[in-house]
Amino acid sequence: MSLPLEMQFVDLPAPGGPENMVLAKGPLPELKPGDILVRVEAAGINRPDVLQRKGDYPPPPGASPILGLEVAGEVVALGEGAQGFRIGDKVCALANGGGYAEYTAVPATQVLAWPRGYDAVKAAALPETFFTVWANVFDMAGLKAGETILIHGGSSGIGTTAIQLAKAFGAEVFVTAGSTEKCRACEALGAKRAINYRDEDFKTVVLEETGGRGVDVILDMVGARYFDRNIGSLAKDGRLSIIAFLGGAKVEGANIAPILTKRLHVMGSALRPRTAAEKQAIRDGLVEKVWPLLEAGKVAPVIHSVLPFSAVADGHRQMEQGDHVGKIIMSL
Repeated sequence: MSLPLEMQFVDLPAPGGPENMVLAKGPLPELKPGDILVRVEAAGINRPDVLQRKGDYPPPPGASPILGLEVAGEVVALGEGAQGFRIGDKVCALANGGGYAEYTAVPATQVLAWPRGYDAVKAAALPETFFTVWANVFDMAGLKAGETILIHGGSSGIGTTAIQLAKAFGAEVFVTAGSTEKCRACEALGAKRAINYRDEDFKTVVLEETGGRGVDVILDMVGARYFDRNIGSLAKDGRLSIIAFLGGAKVEGANIAPILTKRLHVMGSALRPRTAAEKQAIRDGLVEKVWPLLEAGKVAPVIHSVLPFSAVADGHRQMEQGDHVGKIIMSL
């Protein structure tokens, strides 16, 4: 396949606001052994992209400095030793950076075929949130059928994914969200009770709804501001999975006694620093357990908006305003 010498990509000359991102031209990425080159047709916008744009989440060593952690498109070249895909395949991928570009190189072990019936936009809405939820809710926190889960940020891309997967695997779901409309959207996706955190205390509601027992798992991206109430909302042997700290990273004066008395597990992880082998294991779990649900229509990405590549700044503004329900996608 004949490839161009240059591609268009989103450049970030200096950290700052959305206006700092500009379209630029540059060479195609080089393929490392085991990489696949994807001609990008759609790319997701995620919270880590916003943090990186601000200068708060630098890419790890060896990763592309270009923003973007999930893409969908067509395989156009294979690096040495790349297996499992052929040129012309339609794929989506968890990228280690470089997704805001016409071409991106991704490890073959982080690539998945589009679910049957999907287009580029729907496929691009999958990798970042589904990898994150599968790793943290199911692999680490071990959510099982018959258990209960509280999902903070229920209307986010992570939240809408977690609601559907938890429900599909037999859990009872509670969520928090910041408006009546968002709460209704979460309940439409399968949440038993959506709590408007602006009007209600989630700990009080959770304990009332569970007869004082609490929930088995909490998926949290708020951090310090919610820590004490999260601990108080967990049942015996409960698991708190922290994936971000939008409400602060340092907990002052926390009471850790309930962690001992209720045998609680407090865990956390970030997706980007995980090893290639760890990401491959998550990918394989998704292919086996989740892709059949997507193809059967039992689970689907929730897409808030689709923007042209040139409107990347508007996409970041939407993310920061927080009014969206589901994913924000760029179409190339």
